[in-house]
Amino acid sequence: MNFNKIILVLLLITTIHFSYSQVRDTTKLKEVSIKGFKTVNGLGHLPDTKNGIIYAGKKSEVILIDSLDANKAVNNTRQILGRIPGLNIVETESSGFTANGIATRGLNPTQSVEMNTRQNGYNISSDIYGYNEAYYLPPMEAVSRIEFVRGAASLQFGSQFGGLVNYVIKDAPVNKPFEFITAQTIGSYGLYNSFNSVGGNYKKWSYYAFLQYRAIDGYRPNSEQTQVSGFGKIQYTQSDKWNYGVEYSLLRNKIKMPGGLTDAQFDANPSQSTRARNWLKSPWNIITAYANYTPSENSTLSVKSSYLFSNRSLVWRNEDGGPEANDDIDPDTNAYVAREVGIENMNNSTTEIRYSQNYTLGKQKSTIAGGIRQSYAWFKRQGGGEGTTGSDFDLSITGNWGYDLDFTTTNIAPFVENIFKISKNFTITPGIRFEYLRSTSKGLKEVEGDIQISNEVRNRTFALAGIGLELKPSKNTSLYANFSQAYRPIDYSQLEPFGVTSRIDPNLKDSNGYNSDFGYRGTIRNYLNYDFSLFYVAYNKRIGVTLEADPITGDYYSVRKNIANSVHKGIESYVEFNFLKYFNPQSNYGLSIFNSFAYVDARYTSGEYSGKRVEAATKTIDRVGLIFNTTKLSATFQINYVGDAYGDASNVATSENPVAGYIPAYTVLDFSGSYKINNFALKFGVNNLTDKHYFTRRTDEYPGPGIIPAVGRSLYLGFTAKF
Repeated sequence: MNFNKIILVLLLITTIHFSYSQVRDTTKLKEVSIKGFKTVNGLGHLPDTKNGIIYAGKKSEVILIDSLDANKAVNNTRQILGRIPGLNIVETESSGFTANGIATRGLNPTQSVEMNTRQNGYNISSDIYGYNEAYYLPPMEAVSRIEFVRGAASLQFGSQFGGLVNYVIKDAPVNKPFEFITAQTIGSYGLYNSFNSVGGNYKKWSYYAFLQYRAIDGYRPNSEQTQVSGFGKIQYTQSDKWNYGVEYSLLRNKIKMPGGLTDAQFDANPSQSTRARNWLKSPWNIITAYANYTPSENSTLSVKSSYLFSNRSLVWRNEDGGPEANDDIDPDTNAYVAREVGIENMNNSTTEIRYSQNYTLGKQKSTIAGGIRQSYAWFKRQGGGEGTTGSDFDLSITGNWGYDLDFTTTNIAPFVENIFKISKNFTITPGIRFEYLRSTSKGLKEVEGDIQISNEVRNRTFALAGIGLELKPSKNTSLYANFSQAYRPIDYSQLEPFGVTSRIDPNLKDSNGYNSDFGYRGTIRNYLNYDFSLFYVAYNKRIGVTLEADPITGDYYSVRKNIANSVHKGIESYVEFNFLKYFNPQSNYGLSIFNSFAYVDARYTSGEYSGKRVEAATKTIDRVGLIFNTTKLSATFQINYVGDAYGDASNVATSENPVAGYIPAYTVLDFSGSYKINNFALKFGVNNLTDKHYFTRRTDEYPGPGIIPAVGRSLYLGFTAKF
């Protein structure tokens, strides 16, 4: 706590100085700040401050979507986010999940649970503390940029070890009352994608909306999907100081899940299906209202409130028997075995208020930025219900639910950071975040014929502190370092009773730790962009299940408790060099190469698996791309190498447990291009050019159990028109 106290003292001194500086009478010339993105061709980093948020001293990336050649019709994460060094992608979107999960630095990529996932600055997962799985992502054709901030984002946005990923939706066109864009794409495995948007402004009003429809038969049998995504935004700009608006996002889908495979099944035929009766849908709704006030050129105030109401419904031939269990008609009953039904209803109300102020300290301009986040989430989980023996999407059950649980999470988190500008090119940015978290769990769960009662209430308060340093030797280069504390709270599933002879440790604690970075980044004119850094992540009190003996009876029981610590350390680097711009900066042609590389050593440092690699933690991720562009043509060829990993902490190569086992390294090639003529564009490409057979995840639950194969070779062709 000594470190937290030091940070708090620095911020209190800042507050006192700021209050004094507001009352003293001084006259100064106006200072003009240009806040853009440092970028050469698609990847850059965030400025010191933007929209009242501090990024100084943090490792950040910005991806400008329109500058990329990628298969945006299917949100190909490998191409769109692949320039983020060390990004580990779980490619399960084709087999039952609605979005591919991501993570960096050896963290868990499943459904992006270690990330703080946002759209236009507000959270889009159902509950970032209790159920942080990302089922909804906006279509990339609607996204203008993606902002990525590593673990140091924990102070401004939330406690996640993985940091922030923020998808910023396109805005209304400037000085244009109406604009219509349509993009139509067809591709392999029955892909058809239709994206249509409208936008414009009239006097003080502006609007933007899109509607996307996507259908695909799928790489494997029994993997067809249909999806509708939509978004609408209306904004009223009252004056240069005031604007406010509302947004609405929706997702409707229906996904058939082809099941998981054993190692032998994958080796024989990775495109086969073991299930024909598994279905999932996850309708998503988010309503957001916001107001932005700029009382002066040095002050900003923003208020953003969102309400999420969503659902995830599942009917499937469950994991009993593992992936090798056949889902056949029983000759005795002349029917399939009854399926299992699960329904989750999610609600979340969140408000964030942010304020920033520039002030003079000595001869330099410093910035203080802070705010408060308040959220309340309520979540109903019903599952284990005996479903029908049919094959269609039917959520009806016979009898009672196997479990019927209600969860809530209340969170209040004030936070503040301050940029102390020590000199013209050196800043120190301390910050602190106080967290109040209350989690409840109530309900019933049937386990082996007995009813287990859940009635958990957990309250905790704590502080997270951090500090960032940044030195700018020149206008376009910077040396940065930061340290920030982080934590991952106990989620809903870890509060569930899970066995007759199982217990939950009454002293179960949230996982905690810290992130640190040290790096050097910069740009040279319009031909070179680079960022090299070292990182170190301490992840303490990981939660798991282990066996313990009763001290009285000697009988063994399983207990969910904090079992181990892990350390994640390594190198991240990105470099992009444009050969033609180097020789002729005014050239209308470009030929560049980029390399996104990371080496990650993530291992347990305590407990039963001390010295073992963390599950799903890939050691080496290396992506190399070659880009050629003219004023009309653009094409990118990308090589993706992802090293090996293990499915669980035991690091066994083979196991009867479907989640355990070896995940081999793989190399995948992608090619995408576009040709533009005025307001029209033709888009084309091939993903997984060599038809590589590989997988990125093993699972013991849906959409498996077992190995979830990635998609083989696929082609796409589309056009875009703007009116």
